[in-house]
Amino acid sequence: MKILVTGGYGFIGSAVVHDLLARPGVSVVNVDKLTYAANKLSLADVEKRADYSFANIDICDGHALAAIFEQHKPDAVMHLAAESHVDRSIDEPAAFIQTNVLGTSVLLECARRYWSRLPPDRQGSFRFLHISTDEVFGDLEPDAPAFSEASRYEPSSPYSASKAGSDHLVRAWHRTYGLPVLVTNCSNNYGPRHFPEKLVPHMILNALAGKPLPVYGDGRNVRDWLFVEDHARALFTVLAHGTVGQTYMVGGHNEWRNIDLVRAICSELNRQAPERLEGIRDYADLITFVADRPGHDRRYGVDAGKIERELGWVPQETLQSGLAKTVAWYLSNPQWWRPLVAGDYRLERLGLAGGADR
Repeated sequence: MKILVTGGYGFIGSAVVHDLLARPGVSVVNVDKLTYAANKLSLADVEKRADYSFANIDICDGHALAAIFEQHKPDAVMHLAAESHVDRSIDEPAAFIQTNVLGTSVLLECARRYWSRLPPDRQGSFRFLHISTDEVFGDLEPDAPAFSEASRYEPSSPYSASKAGSDHLVRAWHRTYGLPVLVTNCSNNYGPRHFPEKLVPHMILNALAGKPLPVYGDGRNVRDWLFVEDHARALFTVLAHGTVGQTYMVGGHNEWRNIDLVRAICSELNRQAPERLEGIRDYADLITFVADRPGHDRRYGVDAGKIERELGWVPQETLQSGLAKTVAWYLSNPQWWRPLVAGDYRLERLGLAGGADR
């Protein structure tokens, strides 16, 4: 089985590539534009494998994409390439519309034309899996039921609106053209190889540097947290066993307030890196509250009952076990993150010193 993965050098994408290549008989074609959030070190261990290939392509480039389909003849597409940072979408919404909406439409059309020319047996087994977010549904009241596959779309930010648009396009290509699609909407991911502007790595790396740990507003915004390797397993499960045309919610059963999550990160750092504490008794002493972001959703929660009942997937990690693995990875892999925080990339320079929660 040959799978075309878009955005394979990104955070979730690299976890998906690693998961796929650990499966017998699966090969991967990674299509990635290599934007600021991509990191080639994330797949350095697989670059020379015969079952892996990479093409430096923008998904908005239809001619280049069509050539990749013809050259590699994939059996499936897993579409992860996206602009995903809410703060950036507030500052630069056009880039999110370009990649998430236009790019998805170009990819869909390339996939449709390729699929339409396949022989009947391959046409019947071909799949297009679109990976989306729970943010398309807006936010939840504290006591409201978690988001499900039937929830209304009410996006709050340019990021979530652009992802909502891409979801609608995918379903339209299924309804209009019959393209065999699947859609997943996931909760907040965390884990190894997460770009430093995101909440969990941002807090880990700031703490290790003795810098303030900025938390938006009162810190009571709630998110459901999903370990990225659990997510990668869920995506292959949906690709291999999901019903064409269906949507599956993927969550970690871990709804936590942001402030409690940051405190849990500090506790794990206290346990794993006590020698880094200089001038403070506890990493939590670095926590500081900053002005809230515009349109900040209060709560996300995900009901993953459908994927569990119908496909048998359940997350393997609790937030505590996943955070322990995540902190250990960042402590053991400074060669991955140091160039990002010491080179051209600066949280302060990008106006991101506030504490993103996605």
